[in-house]
Amino acid sequence: MKKIVVAIDGYSACGKSSTAKQVASILGYTYIDSGAMYRAVTLYFEQNHISLTNESEIAKALENIDITFLVNAKSGLNETYLNGLNVEEEIRKMYISNKVSQVSSIKAVRDAMVAQQRKLGKKKGVVMDGRDIGTVVFKDAELKVFMVADIYIRGARRQAEYLEKKQLVDLEEILENLKTRDHLDTTREESPLKQAEDAVVVDTTFRTLEEQVEEVINLALSKIIDT
Repeated sequence: MKKIVVAIDGYSACGKSSTAKQVASILGYTYIDSGAMYRAVTLYFEQNHISLTNESEIAKALENIDITFLVNAKSGLNETYLNGLNVEEEIRKMYISNKVSQVSSIKAVRDAMVAQQRKLGKKKGVVMDGRDIGTVVFKDAELKVFMVADIYIRGARRQAEYLEKKQLVDLEEILENLKTRDHLDTTREESPLKQAEDAVVVDTTFRTLEEQVEEVINLALSKIIDT
């Protein structure tokens, strides 16, 4: 059976990552969290006080950034490593969420991450989620999915994620963050968030995670059979 590339794009907190992880697991594919890569870069910039307007500082910093994914033996989930250190928990915190859209809009950052993402997906058999996977990273992906959901539902989901990690964040703060990220993601000059012409729209507002996963799996299987 031939392998394909599954590209899942969409807005924050629509269920992209949760869906992509399960789809990859069911298909036996590799899951690549492109958002985690940009979050890791953001963390590095924060820790090393990199100016987002200093091109030479950014270029030098990117040369020193190595991002890898390793599977946690207990949970079976991919975790993000920055220069050999597990940063999975740190990159999910609110202060990173507040900065990641700014960092990911920088051309040099996007060029570096897209190059890594294409390398990871060269052999196919991957599920990757993000903002520009179907429009930039893998324009020829066999399956492209674009996820949307009501912003209040998205906010409630994100708040629940924080609570699971024992982080108490006000819903209004989360909604403002989502609105800001939506604006930055869709209006940035470099690789803006937009639906690919051949993408299938999946509205997750009133769908459970299981229903989302089932729909994408069915779409993927139809592409695999046709490939």
